[in-house]
Amino acid sequence: MIGPPVAQLQINKPGGSDTCVANNGFCPDWIVDNIDRYWTPLLEHIYLTLAPVAIGFVISLALAIYAHRRRWMTGPIIGVTGVFFAIPSLSAFFLLQPITGLGYTTAIVALVAYTLLIIFRNITDGLRNVPAETRDAALGQGMTERQVLYRVELPMAVPEIMAGLRIATSTTVGLAALAVFGGAGGLGAEILRGSDKFFKSNVVVAGGLAVLLAAVLDLLILGAQRLMTPWRRARA
Repeated sequence: MIGPPVAQLQINKPGGSDTCVANNGFCPDWIVDNIDRYWTPLLEHIYLTLAPVAIGFVISLALAIYAHRRRWMTGPIIGVTGVFFAIPSLSAFFLLQPITGLGYTTAIVALVAYTLLIIFRNITDGLRNVPAETRDAALGQGMTERQVLYRVELPMAVPEIMAGLRIATSTTVGLAALAVFGGAGGLGAEILRGSDKFFKSNVVVAGGLAVLLAAVLDLLILGAQRLMTPWRRARA
C-alpha cells in the first residue's frame, strides 16, 4: 500500500489528542484553534508601523518647511535621506545593533530612516505646487509669511502630503515584518517561525494580517484626507 505523501504534515492540536492533516503545512483547523496567538504580534506590528511613520512625519515636515524657505537645502536633504532609503533593510537592522542593541529602538530608528525620503519629497512637492497667484493674493491681504505657510500653503498641499503618508505607511508595514531581525518581534516573527518549520499556516495568517493592516491604514489615511479637504469634495 502506498503511504501518505511526503508533503503531508501531521500537527497535534494543543490541549487535545486530535490531529489535523495539512498538505504542505497548511491547516485551517489549526488556524481556527490558534488565532488568538497572533493578537500580540499584530499589536506589536501596529506599533512598529505607526511609531516610525509618526516620528518620520514630524522630522520630514520640519525639514520640508526649512527647505521651502531655503530652496538650496532641498538637494542635500534629498541626498542624505536617499542614502538612508537605499540601504538594504536587513543590513540596516544589523548595522544598528552595535549602537542601539536588540529591540524596538533598533527597529524604529531603521524604519524612521526609510520614511524620511518619501514624506519629505511629497511635502516639498505639495508646497511648491501651490499656485503663485494664490500665495501673492494671501500676501496682498496682509498675511505674514508664516500665516501664508500655515493657512494657505500647507492646507493646499494636504493631498500630496497624505499621498506621501499612504506610501510611507504601506512601505513601513512591509519593512516592519523584517524588524524581527532587530529583535523587535511583530508579525515577522510568526512568518519566520512558519518558514523555518515549513508550517505554512503561520505564514498565511501572519502575512494576511500584514496585508490587511496595510489596507486598513491606507483607508484610514484616505478618509482623513477627505475630511481635511472639503473643497475637493465640494468641487467633485
